Amino acid sequence: MLDHIGFPVKDFEHSKHFYQRVLMPLGIVLMMELTPEQSGGGAHAGFGKAGKPYFWISDDRDAAKISMHVALNAPTRASVREFYKHAIGLGAKDNGAPGLRPHYHQDYYGAFVIDPNGINLEAVCHQPEKDLG
Repeated sequence: MLDHIGFPVKDFEHSKHFYQRVLMPLGIVLMMELTPEQSGGGAHAGFGKAGKPYFWISDDRDAAKISMHVALNAPTRASVREFYKHAIGLGAKDNGAPGLRPHYHQDYYGAFVIDPNGINLEAVCHQPEKDLG
């Protein structure tokens, strides 16, 4: 199991804003920022919950095209839809609208976008839809 993940971004401020909005429906918030002086490199922003940042971005304007997939756990299917709505509204490209992916398992509900840095970003809920009636 991963403890945390970090990757470089080309436009730190834009990416920080993007992730603040996109991760909000998943209960993940900006928890920590490090200046270049504190980190010994570029600026860093750590997102997480329950007092622990585990999703980090770092300023690297010279970052080569990043090829990676990051899947984030979503508490509900509604939060997957909110994640997708925010991401698309902030300029992410659709890479799979919210919906079931039964080829993984019967309750795999995910949405995929390509973020401003080219990362295939996913929000996934593994729980069945709650009966709201």
